[in-house]
Amino acid sequence: MATMTLTAHQRAARSTVVLKVLMAVSGVIMILFLLAHMYGNLKAYAGAQAFNDYSHHLRTIGEPILPYGGALWVIRVVLVAAVLAHMFSAFRLWARSTRARGGVQRYHSPKAKRGVQRTYASFTLRWGGIVIILFVIFHLLQLTFGVVNPGGPADTPYGRLVAGFQVWWVVLAYTVALLAVGFHLRHGVWSALTTLGANASALARKRLNILAHVVTAIITIGFLSVPYSIVFGLVK
Repeated sequence: MATMTLTAHQRAARSTVVLKVLMAVSGVIMILFLLAHMYGNLKAYAGAQAFNDYSHHLRTIGEPILPYGGALWVIRVVLVAAVLAHMFSAFRLWARSTRARGGVQRYHSPKAKRGVQRTYASFTLRWGGIVIILFVIFHLLQLTFGVVNPGGPADTPYGRLVAGFQVWWVVLAYTVALLAVGFHLRHGVWSALTTLGANASALARKRLNILAHVVTAIITIGFLSVPYSIVFGLVK
């Protein structure tokens, strides 16, 4: 019977700890992106010129060292890599957890109405992640590439933003997606920083819980404020 000796790199790649760290680091990258993206969206309150100028300057960052739009593509590549790493580690950790339970999907619990424990993570992270991915695809087709125009075509980023959020089902989809992001963030911020060692004491855990709520509230409210401001005529 042949035996196989794993290298240090292969053992590290299979380590649950490494997978959790990969998931945490990729999650932090996405949180930082969300904060930056939210800041850009809030430029809508400054008017069409400010929003369009912001969109244009995103493509001129790093010139002439980088080509037009080069920095934006670097950001996109890093973000896509973070998303893929996050999904990979999440799937591997889920698969290991399932195998460890002998294929049983949830722990049995007499306290649950259906006889099984429905965890916070199973409801918000897995299904919420699918909702977020589907919405991101639609969001890119609408506002980045201009392929989907539910509110009618527009020549400027500000025009596409305002036109899209004048359609009720776009606002509804955006709201559902952001609520999914909020639930994901609430658990994700705490879990990521815990994995990275920021919960060394009871006080640290309490602060992490507060931080998770604050970050979730800022991002969720910040993103949702723009479409509803357009709906109620505060942004025209």
